[in-house]
Amino acid sequence: MNDNPFTGSARYVLDQELAKIVNISMVLEMPLLLKGEPGTGKTMLAHAIAETLRMQLIVLNVKSSMKLVEALYQYDTLTRLNDSRFGDSSRNVSNIKEYIKMGKIGQAFTSESRCVLLIDEIDKAETEFQDDMLDVLDQMQFDIIETDETVQAQQRPVIIITSNAKKDLSDPFLGRCNFHHIAFPEPKMMRNIIAVHFPQIDRKLAENAINTFYDLRNIEGVEKKPATRELINWLRALAADPDFHDGERLKKQIPYLGVLFKKSGDYQRSSSSLLKKRFF
Repeated sequence: MNDNPFTGSARYVLDQELAKIVNISMVLEMPLLLKGEPGTGKTMLAHAIAETLRMQLIVLNVKSSMKLVEALYQYDTLTRLNDSRFGDSSRNVSNIKEYIKMGKIGQAFTSESRCVLLIDEIDKAETEFQDDMLDVLDQMQFDIIETDETVQAQQRPVIIITSNAKKDLSDPFLGRCNFHHIAFPEPKMMRNIIAVHFPQIDRKLAENAINTFYDLRNIEGVEKKPATRELINWLRALAADPDFHDGERLKKQIPYLGVLFKKSGDYQRSSSSLLKKRFF
């Protein structure tokens, strides 16, 4: 088994099943695909792994229009053209290698020590990008066409891939990954998370805020439900307000809804007269 297992961090509460799949993925050297609604801690898990295991974190933020080569390397033809025209650069224009810059996957492959490679929101990419990327990660190498050389990974990175499940991933892609669905925390787990972030918080404030938070998440018709990060920011706001220092007033008034709800329709629903009647 892993000699240096990941057990969570000072600011990341890890359940047992997630800990197991993270560690077995590192042992098997397989990418770990994480799915779940936004705000469930998928991205932060990669940060926590890197911090705890003292590895460099390299983040590839996937865009819908991204081509795989952009994640591997970029050939700066424009700079080379300008250098050849004006001749005032210290670079050797005839040496194409001086105009090759590694992309995020390339950086992970050329890192001298093992790193964590976070491939964030893979579901934004086209299926061809997804499958071709997994080919590269399987082989741990890619070719630079312009220089006719092969980049071989120095160390196999710890690969974390996240998806918000907005688009189905291909069967070949899924077959090459381990998988874990991070469900939104139940109230008991949320209390543990809040205790980590706010060790000195008033217990009554935390309890009343968490209960109110889950009631607000259950409002019918809300498009973007508030996530853990919104709850944390909301608690910061409540703790800074003397009127809400113990949370009792939350039973009559719910302030700072703009911290929890970021879409106009959701904000209006949350502040509607029906909601007010429910809490007054």
